[in-house]
Amino acid sequence: MFNFSGDGGDFFSRRCVWVNGPVIVGAGPSGLAVGACLREEGVPFVVLEKADCIASLWQKRTYDRLKLHLPKQFCQLPKYPFPDHFPEYPTKKQFIDYLESYAKKFDINPQFNECVQSAKYDEACGLWRVKTVSISGSEVEYICQWLVVATGENAECVVPEIEGLKEFSGEVLHACEYKSGEKFTRKRVLVVGCGNSGMEVSLDLCNHNAKPSMVVRSSVHVLPREFFGTSTFELAILMMKWLPLWLVDKILLILARLILGNTEKYGLKRPSVGPMELKNTQGKTPVLDIGALQKIRAGNVKVVPGIKRFSCDMVELVNGEKLEIDSVVLATGYRSNVPYWLQETEFFSNNGFPTGWKGKAGLYAVGFTRKGLSGASSDAMRISQDIGKVYKEDLKQKKQKVPCHRRCISTF
Repeated sequence: MFNFSGDGGDFFSRRCVWVNGPVIVGAGPSGLAVGACLREEGVPFVVLEKADCIASLWQKRTYDRLKLHLPKQFCQLPKYPFPDHFPEYPTKKQFIDYLESYAKKFDINPQFNECVQSAKYDEACGLWRVKTVSISGSEVEYICQWLVVATGENAECVVPEIEGLKEFSGEVLHACEYKSGEKFTRKRVLVVGCGNSGMEVSLDLCNHNAKPSMVVRSSVHVLPREFFGTSTFELAILMMKWLPLWLVDKILLILARLILGNTEKYGLKRPSVGPMELKNTQGKTPVLDIGALQKIRAGNVKVVPGIKRFSCDMVELVNGEKLEIDSVVLATGYRSNVPYWLQETEFFSNNGFPTGWKGKAGLYAVGFTRKGLSGASSDAMRISQDIGKVYKEDLKQKKQKVPCHRRCISTF
């Protein structure tokens, strides 16, 4: 990595860094996985991270009771398994400890507090120009041959526009700000959203003697986390090796009905499309129940329909019912932030998701497959091998790129 700086003109007001390898944007599990695989390939790289730590989503934007929803063997990153003493479903703290150890093992040292403002492929010199700004306001431009987008599916929280929400006098927070139900004891809390986060927040509120109501606007698949001691996900993966998808879905729904009963009578209507087909085609993950359904059955969590409007201290639902509430938790999900900074229109669509793991001109994406950490790990290995092949060929042919890059940079 080489630095170029000066004190004249717009170009020279910004420090310029040549990276002899890829720039990885994002130091979450996906970015770390790519870094580790590149390290094994002998390829240098730079990881840029806007937060002050690795895996900032896990460290700063998750609730305390969170555990991995899938068994640890489906969540470990390449070339480094979880410790044997970790439980089947590691806790938030255990997963963060694992990621810290992972970064240390593969000597991954991100450039923290550097927020990418823009990334653009420069056709004139055939290189990527990645501009960042730090919390102190200093700007850096990274020049590289390869760009790996590892900011993932959950870079930014989604806050919906709901009539009257700004007039509501109680506390309103997104699930990324929710830590524990401890401060909501005996309070009436409206949880907006019925995905895994909405279900878990509602369960946690119950465990802290709050009075949650959960908004269910659309249909949702609720499956047990395990079938007879075997992970639901593991069972589904196993069956899909031998059976067609429609039959796997049918078996899962029959087993779910036997174990959970008819969830529709509690206000949780199932989609017409099966859970695995829905996951594969639309990226919608089924809820893996860890106790919330029991609270719903017992009446400790009230399932309510969509919201019409908020007022000062209550919410009116689409069925005309009005609820007095003290607080609102928006379990309304996350979205990609790629369209805000990546100046590219072919590989990434308007919603910030790529068409695959490899684009044109040295552009790659990891962590967008909607297949969890196992999908990210698979993409990380393919990306590192792809880059490593070209990098090693360049070294073998003794193509000294630095002089050419210096000539290119001097023309900015």
